[in-house]
Amino acid sequence: MKRAATALLLVAIAPAVTGCAARQKFLDRIRAEKVVPQTENEQAGDEQAGDEQAGDEQAGDEQAGNVRAGRARAVVMQGAAASDDGVTLTRLKELPAPGADGGTPPMRPAARDKGGAVPPGMQFVYGSGEAVALDMQAYLGLNDLMFARSNAAQVGHVERSVVLATGATLNNPSYLPCGDRPLAVILDVDETALLNLGYEGNEAKTGAPYSPDRWDRWEKTGAGAVVATPGAMEAKVVADASKVTFVFNSNRSAANAAATEKALNGAGLGPAVHGETLWLQGDDGGGSGKDARRRAIAKKYCVIAMVGDQLGDFSDLFNPPGATPAQRRALAGGKAIKTMWGHGWFVLPNPVYGTALKGGTDDVFPADKRWTETEGVK
Repeated sequence: MKRAATALLLVAIAPAVTGCAARQKFLDRIRAEKVVPQTENEQAGDEQAGDEQAGDEQAGDEQAGNVRAGRARAVVMQGAAASDDGVTLTRLKELPAPGADGGTPPMRPAARDKGGAVPPGMQFVYGSGEAVALDMQAYLGLNDLMFARSNAAQVGHVERSVVLATGATLNNPSYLPCGDRPLAVILDVDETALLNLGYEGNEAKTGAPYSPDRWDRWEKTGAGAVVATPGAMEAKVVADASKVTFVFNSNRSAANAAATEKALNGAGLGPAVHGETLWLQGDDGGGSGKDARRRAIAKKYCVIAMVGDQLGDFSDLFNPPGATPAQRRALAGGKAIKTMWGHGWFVLPNPVYGTALKGGTDDVFPADKRWTETEGVK
């Protein structure tokens, strides 16, 4: 029995045609059984994509049909991609040569000002296709894992949690047992499950610095100005079909729990229920560290995966007091822990804020790898 479960696990998560075909067949089946929650703009995008695809089939244009079929799939995975402000399809066979559009783009974005220039990190997370690709890469990896672990559990495979046990270290990790608990995935909220478009857009426009009071007002009133991160809604569909529960662990305030529930549920990622599938700062031990909350969640669920945009979304051990950037990089790439990335721990990009954004030149660039423009000139 265990051999069969192991074989199924390997087939489902391997980056091979067989695994991809199994996943796609699975997704096609659950899409036929369940409709993904959509906003009015997303529904309009679906109708538009469907009309375009039908027109292509009538015209017999197989290539255009494939393009639009891909667009229709993107609507399920991230409805905003087909909104009124969404993507424009093209028949380009190759990228234009640099400067073909009248000039090459600047290598560095314009400096920030209050008139509307967007900081580079925000341009990347909220405006770039590259961020969408990285988000999708993480969530599709999560889908594969949920598919595999759910099927393995059904045939009797003994599951293991991905939450570090009390007393474990990053050099000598050990994980909490699962027993017969139901399967779950722990997700961070901000810039993991949700993109805070309203808050960050206001900050970019006004130039206002971060303040706890301003963020508290956002938590209370910003539920209608967030969207699900690309890939998150489809992952929720896979989770539901695989009998895996989404549990959110956030450093938003427990005092604003109702507003955070509203934000997550409104984005189609619920049900988020405080104390059950939503854990916040102030719950179980308090403070910004998340380990106590993770272990409390693991008492109720077999946590098969975690998703976040900061190392602290996986273990507080990544943030020892006074750790330098080089030390944190060494911890993340340590021999005993590195295989967790993409195999239970899934990281999304966030160059906008957080523990990653620190360090001067001497902290970031090794002294033995320096270069100057005049180097080697006689």
